[in-house]
Amino acid sequence: MRPVGPRARGITRRVFGSLLTASACAAQKGGSLPSDSVRFADPATEFPIFRLTRAEYSSYLPSPPRRVISRRGDFLVVVSERAGSPQAYRVELKSGEWHQLTDFQGLDRETVSLLPDDRGLCYMDDDTVKVARVSGGTRDHDVYHIENGWKREGGVVVTDDGMFALLVEAKGESSRLRLIPMAKGAPVTLAEENGIIEDVMPRARRASASYRKRGDPGIWLADFEGKQKYKLQMPEGVASDTLWSPDGRALLYLAVPSVAGKLITIREFNPDAHTDVAVAPTTQFAAFSRNSDGLVFVGASGSKASPHVLLLLRATRRELTLAEHKASDPKMVAPIFSPSNDRVFFTSDREGKPCVYWMSVEKLVEKNES
Repeated sequence: MRPVGPRARGITRRVFGSLLTASACAAQKGGSLPSDSVRFADPATEFPIFRLTRAEYSSYLPSPPRRVISRRGDFLVVVSERAGSPQAYRVELKSGEWHQLTDFQGLDRETVSLLPDDRGLCYMDDDTVKVARVSGGTRDHDVYHIENGWKREGGVVVTDDGMFALLVEAKGESSRLRLIPMAKGAPVTLAEENGIIEDVMPRARRASASYRKRGDPGIWLADFEGKQKYKLQMPEGVASDTLWSPDGRALLYLAVPSVAGKLITIREFNPDAHTDVAVAPTTQFAAFSRNSDGLVFVGASGSKASPHVLLLLRATRRELTLAEHKASDPKMVAPIFSPSNDRVFFTSDREGKPCVYWMSVEKLVEKNES
């Protein structure tokens, strides 16, 4: 017997037209898209985990030190191919709704950073540094255009106070690190190198930035006046995944041993005191970040047997497994804390294409009320 129900009806011309209009609006800057968020239990820990995006399209978090989470933790900036080409979106964490912030071909996720006031988004359109409004309005304004003969190398990074952007420009085999005022003023060249500058990291609460040269394990420090640069006298070996402590006094990094089988360790180098100390051994972290006071770390393990996202407490040097990441490249996971320390966000292609995930850690890490 056939079930009784309403007779199927075709889509009318009016309905079809409205669907086309909604689709076009969603694929343009200023358009909105519904939530794609899904909650599930992690297979390894059974902790609740949220997937903000779907595996039918690629989505990423711009990599550290770029800001992607608002200070209040109410929205997140994601670079996604949901509408066809990579674009930047504001994703509301409460409702899951998406708002498209950019609309052009060729957006590089390494050039996207939320400004400290949460009102603007810094990004690059070809050779131009631009700022877009995060809420309301669709007009962008240009901040800086790369001179003829030079080309962008890597991404753009904004300082903690939002006053400057740092950009690497290359010409042939040479490169220079440029400090670009976000408001008024002339750009300053902080360093020029024979080779390509990369891994630029603004120093917290200091008018300087660290960087390295491609193929060189050493790390350099340059001041914002463009008058001084020098190589940090760090221990021999590979210093990976560098980041500054909250007060800017020390450079945290992953010390990768040259001998197979030894543990990767978080270490801390103080450029002013010329001291280097071990912070904690890790379960072979491939990427990591700190919370707002630097007392807790979150890392992505590079172990093939245990591809996990883990918390590491500095005081006890103990780790806690949060979830599986199972990413094809553990460096892409790049886990980060929310400003209030109560959430952890990361990227993984565990379900096919890269997706953005988050977990609550409010019962495990002290919340930052400020």
